[in-house]
Amino acid sequence: MNDAIAPFTLAVPQADLEDLNRRIDQTRWPDAETVDDWTQGAPLAKVKALVDHWRHRYDWRRCEAMLNDWGQYKTAIDGLDIHFLHVRSKHENALPLIITHGWPGSVIEFMKIIGPLTDPTAHGGKAEDAFHVIAPSLPGHGFSDKATETGWGIPRIAGAWITLCGASGTHAGSRKAGIGARW
Repeated sequence: MNDAIAPFTLAVPQADLEDLNRRIDQTRWPDAETVDDWTQGAPLAKVKALVDHWRHRYDWRRCEAMLNDWGQYKTAIDGLDIHFLHVRSKHENALPLIITHGWPGSVIEFMKIIGPLTDPTAHGGKAEDAFHVIAPSLPGHGFSDKATETGWGIPRIAGAWITLCGASGTHAGSRKAGIGARW
């Protein structure tokens, strides 16, 4: 790790979003499956409904603003630029907590828990229940670099997250916690 942590601001160009919409609109759909269940994969109607939601109702700019408001950063660890959220609690004795998403996934999975974890008093909890949250994006996910060599399994990623905790200034001696999803 190079100890350099750089702020990261997400700003997807509007032209990219418009290009994505054009490509979605030009989708050539396959024929529907021949069964009434999921044995042939995701039912075409479900996929079309999901695509319709993303195309017509999902507010990317709201998501972008939420991520930027939390505090995003990048740092190099073991040859990869790793993207992460670092949301510090206002409570002085908050415990550092690293939360990691599964595959496939992203830090967006944590949008409903970051507030209660970092500011439990605003959610009916006590100050001593507070955490400083670090939520890294797995290599190849979100805005983290894709690994260019093999070996980025659970042990190596866990080591990278330990390095990240120390570099982000949230280490508190032996007081740390972690939550992980199944990969």
